[in-house]
Amino acid sequence: MKEVKLEIQNKLGLHARPAALFVKTAAKFKSDVFISRDSQMVNGKSIMGVMMLAAEMGAELVISANGEDEDAALKSLAELFDRKFDED
Repeated sequence: MKEVKLEIQNKLGLHARPAALFVKTAAKFKSDVFISRDSQMVNGKSIMGVMMLAAEMGAELVISANGEDEDAALKSLAELFDRKFDED
């Protein structure tokens, strides 16, 4: 299992549209994907789980992936954060 720590940079945080984009991207990979915030960990392929994190701008999340394509999954998901989920 590999993980990366990322910060929400888009102004509105991880609301419905970016959460859906995250889940859609995570679903492209065979690896299991999880997101952690503080002590709460959710399945990164579950829209309800991702939205339950209520991650606002500045929130630090740990994205972890476990499986044969974990490196590619983390790279692709980190790019979403870097692009601010194409919102700004």
